[in-house]
Amino acid sequence: MIGFVVRRLWQSLLVIFGVTLVTFLSMHMGGDPTYLYVNEHASDAQIAATRAALGFDKPLPVQYLHYAVRLLHGDMGTSLTYRTPALDVVLRHFPATLELAMFALIVALVFAIPLGVLAAMKRGTPLDGGIMIFAMFGQSIPSFWLGIMMILAVGLGLRWLPISGRVPVLDEIFAGNIAEGLANIPRAIPYLIMPGMTIAFFTLARTTRLVRASMLEVLSLDYVRTARSKGLNELRVVGYHAMRNAMLPVITMLGLEMGFLLSGVVVVETIFSWPGVGRLVYNAINHRDIPLVQAAVILFAVTFLALNLAVDLLYAQLDPRIRLNG
Repeated sequence: MIGFVVRRLWQSLLVIFGVTLVTFLSMHMGGDPTYLYVNEHASDAQIAATRAALGFDKPLPVQYLHYAVRLLHGDMGTSLTYRTPALDVVLRHFPATLELAMFALIVALVFAIPLGVLAAMKRGTPLDGGIMIFAMFGQSIPSFWLGIMMILAVGLGLRWLPISGRVPVLDEIFAGNIAEGLANIPRAIPYLIMPGMTIAFFTLARTTRLVRASMLEVLSLDYVRTARSKGLNELRVVGYHAMRNAMLPVITMLGLEMGFLLSGVVVVETIFSWPGVGRLVYNAINHRDIPLVQAAVILFAVTFLALNLAVDLLYAQLDPRIRLNG
């Protein structure tokens, strides 16, 4: 197990190195980044002084080395918009994004697993066909269109749910106010439903199809037929014997889905004015706040890798062959 973890950590470090290199080069692809730090009326002397002060007059490999050293010390630069460390700004908005992604993942799993199992058990019936049509529909419609339709129909038309706003939950929990954070959950859910459902819809549809396919494969195996031949009722065969193995591919996909949900919030957060990292990145791009965008990208990458490592460890625990094969 230790060798497995070491290999995964080494692979994660290589990925982080690649992400830092790409984000660093992106800052220089648009030309001299010095102009991001000076006003439009700056003289040539002021521009040259700023370039030297920030180290942009040095060769690119040297600049990257300095950038990497600063990253190791937690310094991701200063936001051009907020005039404070970029990492601090991103971390202030991260609980809102994490809250939304977690809600979306829970919604997706709560609906996808029963639907997938039901479709597999009723294979070839109209119910199976209806669930598959729903799954294909969910994977086909763009999230921005779905979000706008929900705002128009549910928010503005029926006035059932608020179209913007947020009640903080994870912010309070991360600050140590656990009781207050948990107490906020009932008031937070109405604000989470529409953006959460908008993000969850694609994952729900994809997971439903995956669960159905996995269940169909497991239900055809010998040990399931043996369990049925012993006279066990169908609920025990499916719920205990089949689902344990059928859920392994779903567990593997959870890390990827959580990363997808975290990185896919830019459009949805903007539509619903959700105060998370996605909306922050959208505004940072509009204001050319490159350090802020870089900090958000690196934080997303590290979170994505951490989630995948956790899923790999869980999967290796459930299936020992993974530890042997790496």
